Amino acid sequence: MVFSDHLAPASVRFEDGRITAIDGARDGAEIIDGRGHILAPAFVDIHGDAFERQLMPRPGTMLPVAAALLDTDRQLAANGIATAYHALTLSWEPGLRSVENGRAVVSALDALAPRLTVDNRVQLRWETFCFEAVDLIREALAGPRLPSIAFNDHTSMAMLHPSVPLQERPFDFDPTFPMVDPEAPAFAAKMEERAKRARIPVSDMVSLVRGIWERRPQVPEVIDDVAVLGRAAGAPMLSHDDSQIETRDFFRARGARICEFPVNRRVARAARDAGDFIVLGAPNATRGGSHLASIGAADMIREGFCDILASDYYYPAMLLGVARLKADGVGPLQMLWPLVSGNPARASGLNDRGVIEIGKRADLVLVEWPEGAAPAVRRTWVAGREAYRAAPAGD
Repeated sequence: MVFSDHLAPASVRFEDGRITAIDGARDGAEIIDGRGHILAPAFVDIHGDAFERQLMPRPGTMLPVAAALLDTDRQLAANGIATAYHALTLSWEPGLRSVENGRAVVSALDALAPRLTVDNRVQLRWETFCFEAVDLIREALAGPRLPSIAFNDHTSMAMLHPSVPLQERPFDFDPTFPMVDPEAPAFAAKMEERAKRARIPVSDMVSLVRGIWERRPQVPEVIDDVAVLGRAAGAPMLSHDDSQIETRDFFRARGARICEFPVNRRVARAARDAGDFIVLGAPNATRGGSHLASIGAADMIREGFCDILASDYYYPAMLLGVARLKADGVGPLQMLWPLVSGNPARASGLNDRGVIEIGKRADLVLVEWPEGAAPAVRRTWVAGREAYRAAPAGD
């Protein structure tokens, strides 16, 4: 069994959704034989956008929202994720990442709540140039499951001059921000993927981006407004892809104490010095490096600059990332597991879960992990209720 600071053979009893005893009496209880397996706190995913593949399995091909979310929920349970913050992008783009689609997802999750197997929440992954999203943010913050707010600025990234690496881009509101020439053919080529996702011609996407960029002088004020809403609701707040210490300082001053996917060491070090939570991607840990050539999760964990691993774009990476880190000698299992359970729970203000302790929620995962082989989830419990069970053919 994986405890917060050690591994030990043990039994755990849970009743009415809570852990009531460890190595206690078994009288009257249903016995679940977990011998040869690992019992651990179920995963808490602070940022996952793999659900977008259920909504749009191919560029431009949208499927019904409710069916997509039900499928996503089952995927989460099968991967041991008991609490998930869906990184729901609220953008000025039409289509998949539009405010309209964001509203549909939030509404569908509310309506589907009695049918869902895990705790589905949303991370309001707000594009700061999208002023149209503020009303939805306000409504979601008043909803039944408190969301988090992540401040994103992919507009400035789109307008960044190609000579400047994303990992070194200046503070977004630097008056000397190096801009791309929006008339250049290379800019149109850069917009092709966005145009496919939004289901509009590339020329229309280029015009749309140029028009949105004109909002830049008003963006800091709207960020302040959203930050006020988040603080008033007590919502966890994150800043995304920070490349400068000035950027991290700007969002921390507004209450965003989670540094999500910092793109270089100096920002991560500044976040650590300030006591912020630092999030990196579990796929980064699984693959042994970032798909964007940013900092490696394994090195950052070794150096003490990572508190949380998020599924990012691949739910199985929560378990596979831990397995890769353990195999590579980054740390023992009891040190690595809090990266995907207790730490994201604390950062999100969910202090009732993420650890195996008496009185906590019985969010648990039973893992089959043969020596030298890939691990796999066998069973997942959410608040003591069985959300997933796999019975291999050999059983």
